This record gives sequence, structure tokens and C-alpha cells, in this order.
Amino acid sequence: MEDGRHIYFDNGSTSWPKAPGVAEAMARLLKNGAFNINRGNYEGAYEVAEMVLSTRDQLARLFHVRDSRRVIFTAGITSSLNYFIKGFLKNGDHVLVSGLEHNAVMRPLRQMEGKGVTYDIVRTEADGTLRPESVEEAVRSNTKAVIMLHASNVCGTILPIEEIGEICQRHHLFFAVDTAQSAGTIPVDMEGCKIDFLAFTGHKGLLGPQGIGGFLISEELDSCMEAYIAGGTGSQSDSLYMPEALPDKYESGTLNLPGIIGLHTALSYIEEVGIENIHRRKMELTGYFLERLVELPYIRIVGKKGTDDRVAVVSIDFLDKDNAAAAFELEQRYGIMTRVGLHCAPTAHQTLHTYPQGTVRFAFGMKNAKEEIDLCLEGIRRI
Repeated sequence: MEDGRHIYFDNGSTSWPKAPGVAEAMARLLKNGAFNINRGNYEGAYEVAEMVLSTRDQLARLFHVRDSRRVIFTAGITSSLNYFIKGFLKNGDHVLVSGLEHNAVMRPLRQMEGKGVTYDIVRTEADGTLRPESVEEAVRSNTKAVIMLHASNVCGTILPIEEIGEICQRHHLFFAVDTAQSAGTIPVDMEGCKIDFLAFTGHKGLLGPQGIGGFLISEELDSCMEAYIAGGTGSQSDSLYMPEALPDKYESGTLNLPGIIGLHTALSYIEEVGIENIHRRKMELTGYFLERLVELPYIRIVGKKGTDDRVAVVSIDFLDKDNAAAAFELEQRYGIMTRVGLHCAPTAHQTLHTYPQGTVRFAFGMKNAKEEIDLCLEGIRRI
């Protein structure tokens, strides 16, 4: 726009700005000694290894897991979910998913259909809510797992993972949870929610860089899941078989060490500020936005219209204008950056009755201000 103003409301895609010190920490590593761990036998490599271990410890605390060796680093949450779907599921297995899933789940599952894996979509309401009873009713004799996101990347609705975890435990099912929109924003207790596989990404609510993520795995699941990717680990190099010890079993090749160091800095910031304070700030902005959106007759709020049981992700559907054109005008005339379309989640849009047109999505971060939302609302009125 003409005055150069930019308002970033696309934190559902990636957080910005990142946590203070993230870029500097990554640059220091690359400038002062980007040594490889588990390979170099010298002081600089050991110092980097200590920081990686510290980051595992931070993630174990964040997700309430006692053993940080169960924290596995990957390139991101999509890689993590593929690890589970392709490293655990076998011919004849059946899986349950919600009606809000991202393509990071749905596309690997579709690929696995060719290998004899089947899935059912559990009934999910048009506001994104899901009754735990619907999960229990859909369990079959060959159901092996439930895979569900914690919070929708389209409408922000939070799913009842604690209750679903109890159902999975009763039926001896493995429970995999996608925390892309919840980690760093709302508490996630892996053991308390009976989660066997918790996938996370570093660049959204955790305020770290892109290209780093991972998963945490239960002891029971680990005992029957294969290493989806095999290669060098720097350990047991005399053997052609993958190590069984964690985290090496799932961490072949060189880790994204700059990404892990950046994530370490971001997690330190989150620990200092507090997840509760971060969530409170985001929901203040979300509530302020929603209260004023309901006054506008020419848009439809997709999903829940209040702040209960949701994260700071809001989608709207323009009733008298093409959504892509509306998003373009918001950016060109007001400098407001959003995400428009199907958000890599066509299944969710079918559930929410916004397929094929998609929506314009607004996702707030703790550094956004009410003044920015006021300008956005004025832009929505004018266009």
C-alpha cells in the first residue's frame, strides 16, 4: 500500500515476528561454529550437542513428558505425521480422523489406501465441534489409531483431545495428535491426554524458524513403529541396522541444527512469558475482532462465533464478493496480510460448508494490536 504499512494477520501459516533473539542465535551458530553433533569429537560439537539436549528438555517440559529422549526432531509437522502414518500403519489397518484434518494427514492416508489402509471421517459439525461419542461409535474391530488435530487451522475450533484420549485407551487404540495450531498457545499434556504420538512444528505458536519440528512418542507405540527413514546416526556405525535406542532410531542424517538453536531461543522466551499470558493476549484480540464482525451483514463467520474452545484463528466468507478478490483488496489498499483459499484442508472446508470457495483467514499473534484490527474491520466494511 502507498504508506508502506503492513499488518500481519497470517500467524496460522507461520508466526511473525519471531521470538526475540531467534535470528541472532541462529546467526551465531552459523558464524561461530556450525559443528555437527554425534560426529565431531571436539569441544565445539559437544557445546552444540548440549544445546540440542536442552531443547529436547524444553519440549519434554512443554508437553509434559518425563523422558526427553522421546523427543524426536524432524523437518516439520508434515514429516512427523508421515512418520506415524507410514511407519506404523499396515495392510488391513483402519484409522479414524476428524472432519477438520489438514492435508498433512489426509494425503498420506490417501497414499496408504494403495497399501490396504482404510480410514473413516468421524462426524464433525459445521462449527467444527466434534462429540467424543462420535469417535467411539465409529471404532471398528480393525481400527488401530485415531489421528486428529488439536485445533483447526481453518476455523480455530479446539477438539476434545482429553476425552478422545480416554476413548482410545479404553479401546486399545493409538492416539496421534497434530498440534500445529495449539503448541505454544494452549497447554498440551501428552501423558494426561493419553497421546501416543504428538506432532509439533517450531515455526507457528512456538515462535521459532521454519524447517524444524518433530514428534514425541510413547514407549508402547515406539515398540511397534518402524523407522520410516534410515541412514547414518553417528551411533552404532558398525551395524547396517538402525539403532533401537531413542532418539537415534528416528533421527537419520544431519539435524537442522540452526533450526533447533532458533527453536531453543523461542522456547526460552515462551517459558519466560508464559503460555497462559500468550493465549490470553491472542484471545483478547480474537474476541475484539469477532464481536465486531457479527455486526457486518455481508460476511459469514465460519465456525464458532465466540472465544470459548478456540484458538486465535478466524475465517470469514464474503457473501457478496469473491474471497480471493477481498483478500487482494485488503492487502493492496490496507496492507493487511491474510491467507485466502482452502488452507491445505479441503476436508475441513467440506465440513464447514465453505468448499470450494474457501475463506479469508485471519490469525492473530501476541504482537498484534487492537488498532490494527480496527483498520482491518474498516477495510472489510469498505470493500
